[in-house]
Order: sequence, then C-alpha cells, then structure tokens
Amino acid sequence: MSKEKTMKLHKNVAPFAKSDKKKSIMQIVNTIPPLFIFWFLAYQSLSVSFWLMLPFAIIAAGFVIRTFIIFHDCTHGSFFRSRKANDVVGTITGVLTLFAYSKWKREHAIHHASSSNLDKRGVGDIWVMTVEEYVEASKWTRFMYRLYRNPLVMFGVGPLFLVLISSRFNRKDARQKERNNTYLTNAVLVVLYTLLILLIGWQAFVIVQGTTMFVAGALGIWLFYIQHTFEDSYFEEESEWDYVKAAVEGSSYYKLPKVLQWATGNIGFHHVHHLSPRVPNYNLEVAHESVPPLHNATTITIKTSLESLKYKLYDPKKKGFVTFGEVKSMVRKASRSMDLKPKRTSFEGE
Repeated sequence: MSKEKTMKLHKNVAPFAKSDKKKSIMQIVNTIPPLFIFWFLAYQSLSVSFWLMLPFAIIAAGFVIRTFIIFHDCTHGSFFRSRKANDVVGTITGVLTLFAYSKWKREHAIHHASSSNLDKRGVGDIWVMTVEEYVEASKWTRFMYRLYRNPLVMFGVGPLFLVLISSRFNRKDARQKERNNTYLTNAVLVVLYTLLILLIGWQAFVIVQGTTMFVAGALGIWLFYIQHTFEDSYFEEESEWDYVKAAVEGSSYYKLPKVLQWATGNIGFHHVHHLSPRVPNYNLEVAHESVPPLHNATTITIKTSLESLKYKLYDPKKKGFVTFGEVKSMVRKASRSMDLKPKRTSFEGE
C-alpha cells in the first residue's frame, strides 16, 4: 500500500475516532448492572442445581467480555475524552475482569506497535514461531510450543494463567505508577472476594465466579487468537513491516451474529481497531461500513474460524500459517531434493 493510500485511509477513519460521552455512559449502564444481575441469578440458581446455574453464568460471562471491551477502550484513551475518566473507569472494569489496568495498558500498546512484526514478537501477543525457528529449535522448545498451541491448553489452562498469575504480577521493568495500580487492583480483589466468600460461602463463590470468569477468559482468548491467526495473515520482518498492512491484512473481520457482535463490543471489526485504536468500540462498525478499503480485510465467520485451530506455524516464504503436518512434508521434500535418504527428524514423532 502506497504512502498516499495509507494517509488517505487514516484520514477517512479519523472522523470516527471520537468518543461520545452519552454513548459511553449508556454502554456502562447496559453492561455493568446486567453483569451483576446475571451473576446473582447464577448464584440463586445454584441452590437448585449446577446445570440451572450454568446458563446464567455463561450469560454473565458474556457481560464480562463486554465489560472488558470498556476496559480495553479505556486503555486506548478512546472511551472518554478525559484521561482521568478513562483511568478511573479502566481501573474499576479491570477489577471486574481481573486485569490490572496500567499493566495491561502498557503491554497492549506494545502489541499494537508491533503486531505482525516478526522481529518484535513476545509482548501482549500469542506465541508464534516461524517454520525455520521451529525446525531449528531444541526438542524441549518444540514440545513446549506444541503444548502451548494445543487448544486444551490455550483455551483451558490459558484463562487460569492469565487471571491467577500473569495479571497479578508486575513486569520487572514496570514503573512505580504501573506497580501501584497492580497492587491496588489486587488489594481490591482480595477485599471484594473475601466479603463475597463471607456472604455466600466459598463453595458457591468458587463455582459461580469460577465458571463465569473461566468461560469469559476462554472466549476472550479465542477472540484474540482468531483475529490474528488465519491462513493468509500478514507478518513481515522489521525492514518490510507496515503498520497499515499489519492492521488491515494482519487482523481479521470476525463477522458475528448481531447478538454476539453486541456482547463482544464490536471487537470483530479488529482491522478497524488496529488501524485506529482511538475509535471507540461503538464506532467500529460504522467506520468499517463507511470506508470501502476496509472491506478488503479477511472476513471470518464462526464456521470458518474453526479452521484456524489447525494453523500452528508461520511460513514467511508462503506468507501464511501452516500446520505441523505441512512442516513435516516440507522437510521430507527438502531431503529428497538434496538426493539424501529421508531421515526421521526429531520432531516428526512428537
């Protein structure tokens, strides 16, 4: 994409990068209270049976995701014009979603600045290895990578790791303000959870809150995963990396049914968000519809998104993701082309 087209695209999206105080307040009203209501209904239903509680907990999880989108917009300074308002609401919604506001804000900013950049992976993103890196890696590293990319680990263990470990501790290079925000979030959670346990009992609390946050965490990781992991996703080395291409070609448009689009705060328009993080979630759809070039983003549906589970490694030569099976095939073909007897590589049996 030329520099002129890049500038024009930014110019066309700019009008939507403005928060609307009334819309933001309305979103808080139609998100936070329903979260509490469905959580309470889940608790009340638990006295009858776990299975009656489960639907309410799942609905509550949907509102947790919507609450997280508010938190997410606050970290970008796009939910309110006031920085202080974003910080306050962001910290509160961070408590509700179990994420430390300042810590996540910094890591997510790094993610946006380096998304799809092969030379700047590792902060705020999903672990992605190239084919060459995987082939040359030690057996232990390959084992850990395969374990990490296993759906049961990524969407099962992943949510627990995020909320219980990763979000509870500061990075070594964190500044004092960031550290204090994490300490504050943890302290509020300890007090809040202690009171709830004293009020309803630890068993009921663990079942209701555990189910709600686990479902929300798993779905949240899925949304992040699917919007950057698809067959022809854009990745480039630093020398060739382009911010706009990374946004439009490295992020998908996850086309969801309207009710799920609403519950996920329009985050399916991820290409628009990466192009202009200052666009609040309630303006993402209209920005997408109003700027024709954005229609070229890879569109994924619920059905087609399931195919992305098989993509494990990025192949810079193919300019897309490949499966572990394809890598094995590549190695065999390379061996034949060199007139060598095919040998069993150490990772073929993993």
